[in-house]
This record gives sequence, C-alpha cells and structure tokens, in this order.
Amino acid sequence: MDKLKRVLSGRDAEEPSGLAEVIDATSLGWGTRVKGFIACFAIGCLCSILGSCLLWIPKKGLILFAVFYTLGNIASLGSTMFLMGPMKQLKRMFEPTRLIATIVMLLCLILTLCSAFWWHKAGLALLFCILQFFAMAW
Repeated sequence: MDKLKRVLSGRDAEEPSGLAEVIDATSLGWGTRVKGFIACFAIGCLCSILGSCLLWIPKKGLILFAVFYTLGNIASLGSTMFLMGPMKQLKRMFEPTRLIATIVMLLCLILTLCSAFWWHKAGLALLFCILQFFAMAW
C-alpha cells in the first residue's frame, strides 16, 4: 500500500529525494493546522477591528484604517492556507471561475498600501478598501 501511495504521489523511488524529505518534514498535523488557522484568523479579525477603531482618529485615521484593514485581510487569507495548504489554495484562487476576483483583490491590496504609504491619498485608500471587500465577497 505504501508503494502505491508513493507511485501515486510521484515518489516511486526507493530512496526519498531531498525534496520529498523537505515536504515530509514541513507538513503539519491536523491539530497544528487548526491552531495556525485560528491564530491567523484571530489576528486578521483583530487587525480589521483595530483599523475600524482607528478610523475615527483625526487626520491619520483613514490611512491607519486602510493599513490595518489590509493587513487583516492578508492575515485572514493566510489563515485558510493552514487548512488547505498554500499550493492547493493558490490553485483554487487562480481557477478560471475565481481568477478575476483574485486579481482584483490582490491588486486592491497592493493599491491600498500604495495609496496609504506612498501617495498619501486617504480617499483613494478608502476606495481600495471598499473594493477589497467586494472582491473578497465575490
């Protein structure tokens, strides 16, 4: 049965290759994956809530909101990688049915941070945050 598993996974050689050893050594157990998911998701929610609270600070509040909201989305997106694995999630994100939403979301993540840090345009940062939300919901 182990031989069949090795053949189906592309590792039919008797001697495991260096890449196979690295993959086996870095694979996480289910309990660790769930803990990583919960931790990343909690950090993502905390960043989003903190960003919403910082929205009301005069002058810099909108920029802080955009930054923390974007970091929260990145952490939440990273949390699902613990459950599925990074390659499986990337394959699913770039499936033809999800490709446009993924590109829009990633582009809005980048543009939000650019508008907050380099362009210093609070209104543009808020617009990109709204587009992030719609792209994630799509």
